[in-house]
Amino acid sequence: MSMNRREFLQVLAVAAAGGMSLHSEFAMAEKGAAKLYDLPKFGNVSLLHITDCHAQLNPIYFREPSVNLGFGEQFGKVPHLVGDHLLKHFGFKPNSIEAHAYSYLNFEKAAETYGKVGGFAHLATLVKRMKARNPGALLLDGGDTWQGSGTALWTNAQDMVDACKALGVNVMTLHWEATYGEERVKEIEEKDFAGVVDIVAQNVKTTDFGDPVFKPYVIKNMNGVPVAIVGQAFPYTPIANPRWQVPNWSYGIQEENMQAVVDEARAKGAQVVVVLSHNGMDVDLKMASRVRGIDAILGGHTHDGMPAPVVVKNAGGQTLVTNAGSNGKYLGVLDFDVKNGKIAGYRYKLLPVFANLLPADKAMQALIDKVRAPYLGKLNEQLAVTEGTLYRRGNFNGTFDQVIVDALIKEKDAEIAFSPGFRWGTSLLPGQPILMEHVLDQTAITYPWTTVTNMSGEMIKTVLEDVCDNLFNPDPYYQQGGDMVRVGGLQYTCNPTAKAGQRISNMMLRGQLIDPVKIYKVAGWAPVSEEAKDAGEPIWELVARYLRDVKTLKPVELNMPKLVGAENNPGIA
Repeated sequence: MSMNRREFLQVLAVAAAGGMSLHSEFAMAEKGAAKLYDLPKFGNVSLLHITDCHAQLNPIYFREPSVNLGFGEQFGKVPHLVGDHLLKHFGFKPNSIEAHAYSYLNFEKAAETYGKVGGFAHLATLVKRMKARNPGALLLDGGDTWQGSGTALWTNAQDMVDACKALGVNVMTLHWEATYGEERVKEIEEKDFAGVVDIVAQNVKTTDFGDPVFKPYVIKNMNGVPVAIVGQAFPYTPIANPRWQVPNWSYGIQEENMQAVVDEARAKGAQVVVVLSHNGMDVDLKMASRVRGIDAILGGHTHDGMPAPVVVKNAGGQTLVTNAGSNGKYLGVLDFDVKNGKIAGYRYKLLPVFANLLPADKAMQALIDKVRAPYLGKLNEQLAVTEGTLYRRGNFNGTFDQVIVDALIKEKDAEIAFSPGFRWGTSLLPGQPILMEHVLDQTAITYPWTTVTNMSGEMIKTVLEDVCDNLFNPDPYYQQGGDMVRVGGLQYTCNPTAKAGQRISNMMLRGQLIDPVKIYKVAGWAPVSEEAKDAGEPIWELVARYLRDVKTLKPVELNMPKLVGAENNPGIA
């Protein structure tokens, strides 16, 4: 559905007048739409935050998760609340604009009503409004920005580099950016970003002498207030992604070094210290409880759209912890009122970017159109039409993930298929055509090769147990990011609350228990080992071929594990 802003508001008014089963807030007038983005000025320090855009230059549909489990200390707490539990926690009304912005509830109807979210041209309009509201405001980018689309892959990230400069990004940190390789990242830092965008990461050092690869932090003067921005790149990049792409860089959480860097920034006069993090929210919450002197952590990686910060008490006072979602869907706005060198107050708002409510910035739209023009033929190829909603979000599976594993089993004639627990990827509504661009939104990486492996039943269990421990380890510092590997063909039971090595049981294939010593044919993709380079065709070619044959994709039946120990968990719908 494509319409201009005025047409959109008229449709909402008609919907309300016609008595459709939509909340009255669905029928916002111009005044109501403006109110969403008209924040009163507050304080003298303003930080704008985007993260995990995953190279989405155009507006998209995006479904929030219906499964985001939290256990131990995180049981029943954000970010591990979904659906009605999330609405109740933040005080949002069902069927409101906020309910659609922050939850999966009523997704199809609300998405059709409100239209798409994000898009750099619409985000640019909002950024300009916020910078005009508070001159001197800084735009911070939490990473996972250069990867996630066909055009980013084909331009070696140049489309996103140019778009971020045009957007006015001041400081950024990294994760998937590193999958373009050390040389490319440094080339962008030293040429494209020189004097414009600072890349910061206190926890990335050389493997030989432990020298900083990037600036640990920068201090920016904002309306007379020195503000330190400390970078925290994704700590497990060489594990979650191929080590061979960053052979000379070491990572890790580096908590002690973080404390030293914060202390150094304070000693140099910083009156506000903010960490721009790609840890993931649970890791940020733990770090906030242990490192003194951080006023706020603006977080990413776990794609959690958090309407309000979590206030964490620590030995130095308190730290605000936020996370600003993904795919260009939100802009976080954190304002501090600094008086006599101390923070006297703060205001935070996570603004959803509704493309129908924000006019496209003309200059940004022209840039987007220009960089996409050479590739439109490939991107717009219609592969099939979906009859159900396609999405990728949730601890265990998503319908687009299911399409990928189904395609792997069919095209590779495999018994079982594994697909990585990637969180990035756009959504499609029933009746939409599945374009090549949409497949690339789920698969565009620099190590896309498909594989076929003969695996014993025992090895299959080991793989599932290892990934499960990364997801549900009770210590956030040992959670290495991502969601559970998506599984096709194989059914199993999962107890996230069990001990490591004991979470997976009752593995079944076609009604038979998996034999630990029997060998099974397992298809997969995205191998991280250097030996697997060019192992097989890129995954997008395989999925595209599968969809061309299908033509009409029936609603996908999710292959979900039977969950034990998650009863009444507010992180599951």
